[in-house]
Amino acid sequence: MTRSLDFGAAFYPEHWPESEWPRDIALMRAAGVTVARLGEFAWSTLEPDEGRYDFAWLDRALDLLAAAGIVSVLGTPTAAPPAWLTQRYPDTLATVDAQGHRDAHGARCHYCVNSSLYHEKSAAIAGAMAEHFGRRPDVIGWQIDNEYNRVCYCATCRAKFQAFVRARFDDLGTVNRRWATAYWSQTYQSWDQIAPPAHAVSNPGLVLAWREFVTESYRLFQHEQVTAIRAHVAPEVWITHNFMKWFDAFDHYEMSAELDLASWDWYEPSGWTDRIPSGAMHDLVRGYKRRNFWLMETQPGHVNWARTNFDLQPGQARAWAWHAIGHGADAVLYWQWRMALNGQEQMHGSLVDQAGEPRPFYAEAQAVGGELAQAREALAGTCVQARVAVLYDFPSRWLIDNQRHHGDFDYVEHLLRAYRALAGRNITVDVISPDVDLTGYGVVIAPALALFTPERVARLTEFAQHGHLVLGPRTGSRDSAAALWPERPPAGLHALAGCEVEEYIALAEPVRIEGDVSGQADVWAERLKVRAPEAQVLARYSAGNAWLAGQPAIVRRDTAGGSVTTLGGQFDTPTLETALAPLLALAGIAPVLETPPGVEALRRVGEAGQDVVIVINHTATPQTIQAPAGRVDELTGAATAGALTLGAFGVAVLSAT
Repeated sequence: MTRSLDFGAAFYPEHWPESEWPRDIALMRAAGVTVARLGEFAWSTLEPDEGRYDFAWLDRALDLLAAAGIVSVLGTPTAAPPAWLTQRYPDTLATVDAQGHRDAHGARCHYCVNSSLYHEKSAAIAGAMAEHFGRRPDVIGWQIDNEYNRVCYCATCRAKFQAFVRARFDDLGTVNRRWATAYWSQTYQSWDQIAPPAHAVSNPGLVLAWREFVTESYRLFQHEQVTAIRAHVAPEVWITHNFMKWFDAFDHYEMSAELDLASWDWYEPSGWTDRIPSGAMHDLVRGYKRRNFWLMETQPGHVNWARTNFDLQPGQARAWAWHAIGHGADAVLYWQWRMALNGQEQMHGSLVDQAGEPRPFYAEAQAVGGELAQAREALAGTCVQARVAVLYDFPSRWLIDNQRHHGDFDYVEHLLRAYRALAGRNITVDVISPDVDLTGYGVVIAPALALFTPERVARLTEFAQHGHLVLGPRTGSRDSAAALWPERPPAGLHALAGCEVEEYIALAEPVRIEGDVSGQADVWAERLKVRAPEAQVLARYSAGNAWLAGQPAIVRRDTAGGSVTTLGGQFDTPTLETALAPLLALAGIAPVLETPPGVEALRRVGEAGQDVVIVINHTATPQTIQAPAGRVDELTGAATAGALTLGAFGVAVLSAT
């Protein structure tokens, strides 16, 4: 659906005199830019007065870009409403907390996502833009809004939340029963008594319903703009939204369902030192649509919004770009092209400075653009194919974050431990929803999948008949209303797993485990109870906590064609590597390449089965790998076989000869 390896930046021609545009675009062309994103913050320029549109300036900018061979992505400008709108219609501004404090003009994403008038104005500007620009062949895609993030607590949102809960549960008796509102006298007698969560620790059922409501609110807001755009664009023109790193205010799977393409914005204000979290985030975004994605924004050197904003080191931008591409990105775009003279992000990195001169990072980007051009043909039509899946679930994360029990139990960090045990060995991983088809995977890992539904239990049960299922701690403890299942975890899978959790313990100190798997757990441990004689205890707790000593820590039960392994603790990476290695071997899953620490090997595969291996040195010192025979490096043209040395932050893109 998307082109191969587009390269570009966010461009804001409305910030600059039109006489300067040709110089900017000439520099873009020299840097190898193939795509620019425009318009996503330009509402006050596109609609300077209510109902009066001015699209002529953007037409001229698009014409100049197209003449230089650069295609465009247009953003709907609804993240930044103009002053005439918020002044004339103040109810469109968000109420930022449950205490009723209203936001003010001058920020972004400060709108009420449930304001019917804001919906109307947003759909109108999106539709007018699509009607005007939608048939331009150089406009290849659209971005809805920008980095959804604001949660509103106004009276409108409260009333709509009450209607949402009513539609979900139908009657108050069901709400009171499933939320156990007799606890602390929370019992509701009328729908208008239900309010958004306002306390540090609120009823778990209320918290879960509120997050689901926020998701639905943004989904409907997005839907209206998607509908307005699709009425005027060709079928091959795609629509996306740029999500943020590990953001959890809403369910991104639900938000991505109607989009054609997933994209995200990747920033590392403290510098980039660990490929595992960024790799997992790339894989998560790829999992939103289970297809290649776009990196819609990346930092050109540094950001400006952290307490301290460190730069990428020379050469890291190269590794950064190829890291994203190896995980499935079909485009890499920097934010932003040129520094603004004023505004909240004056100090942010860019390729060109306020004088229109290339900054030092420009040469880095130019080199990346050149390499993408060299490898574009080889990677056209390729994608990432994995036989291992890690299940990431927004509701489970919400439930655990609401009641961590141990302050250091972090859902994302817990998931990253499992991911690191795989990706750290160059094993290709999909990070996907627990609600999708699991056919084709050999190993599926469910770390802290707290929320179980009958459908999820059935899907996991079916998979385990032919694949190897791994259940992490805190899995299978809650239902769809956040209530504890009236049976021990993993609810509904006792017979399949051959064990149950009889106690959970927040650990003050790490505990050792011994057996077929030896290692260590920290933060969290569960005492397992074997329920099936054929179940195997692979490890027992040995020391560190008297409640756990001698008790099962890892239990495995084989099925007709697969197995279920239950992990009772939050184990460190070496322990997880040991526990997972036999399952990977049984499933016939091997690393892309064996590499030294700090070197990553990734594979993309074409429709005909041809593959391209991308090898990245993430260190500042040269590293040597054993390259597979019969390959050519698309970046150098050299054939490879045997020892291949990569310089600091070096990259090789190896295609079959």
